[in-house]
Amino acid sequence: MTVESPSEFAAYLGYSVGWRAVRLMPQRVAYRTFSGIADQLWRQQGSGVTQLQRNLGRVVPDASQRELRELSRAGMQSYFRYWCDVFRLPDQSRRSILATFDLIGKQQLHDALAAGTGAIVVLPHAGNWDHAGAYAALEFDNLVSVAEDLKPERLTSKFLEFRESLGMEILTLRKGQDVFGQLVDLVGQNKVIALLGDRDLTSSGVPVEFFGHATRMPAGPAALAHATGAPLFAATLWYDGPMAFASLSRQIPVDLAADRTTAVRDTTQRTADMLARGIAEHPADWHMLQRLWLSDLDQSRLKASKYDLPGETGGQGAAAAGAGD
Repeated sequence: MTVESPSEFAAYLGYSVGWRAVRLMPQRVAYRTFSGIADQLWRQQGSGVTQLQRNLGRVVPDASQRELRELSRAGMQSYFRYWCDVFRLPDQSRRSILATFDLIGKQQLHDALAAGTGAIVVLPHAGNWDHAGAYAALEFDNLVSVAEDLKPERLTSKFLEFRESLGMEILTLRKGQDVFGQLVDLVGQNKVIALLGDRDLTSSGVPVEFFGHATRMPAGPAALAHATGAPLFAATLWYDGPMAFASLSRQIPVDLAADRTTAVRDTTQRTADMLARGIAEHPADWHMLQRLWLSDLDQSRLKASKYDLPGETGGQGAAAAGAGD
């Protein structure tokens, strides 16, 4: 058994208590509590809040500082609503999950499944992607996603158990496992694959321009679409009143005749453009509290992307020209 560090034990304990305590609270009390926590953290202006505000400044560049502060406050409210939802989702009935979520453009996925091609959906960290997954598992009778391997291991197991209880099939990213190969096989089984796709700052990330600045996004969705020919879509997620929503983009073009590297670069940029369009429509529901743009990072520690073209420097790829602040 792996020995847990104090911080890992605290993380597991915090999530475990959250799942138990929030489900015991009356609904109104639970959401008021999380709303209060969100406001308290927003007033403290910690690193996550200030980074969220900085990120939103790129999404709405014409906003005043006062407007950005209010937008970041709304963003924290949305983020903590997501967590309250997550802790309460296991107790929601099938009827409740379907009644409190709406997917605009879902016929595109029904058409793909009817054609036997499977489908790939790229999501940002926005709205409630777990509710979206639970809804999709019911609406389409299948939904596959990928989760990172969290520390401690039993926290990964807890999230795996949670999402599987909602009807999702989850693959865990672990060293030595061919997750991509498994996804290719699952697309061949006519599955809907949902992948978070708005951040990958590692050397495996694909250089893109996002809101006019350079960053990197995961190669997986584009590579999977290129390898399988399955239709690729981007999703927008947001809250409106008591409802959670998602909207699918039109099908994103993938040049199946192109070599893999070129196809992944071009398709990931198209996906980034679609994600940006949705985030711009609902900026308060984008939960990006981490550094995202390359110009926010320590350049001396930034490794070059394997998708950089010859002659590109600084790991910023084709989007480097738009990276200045």
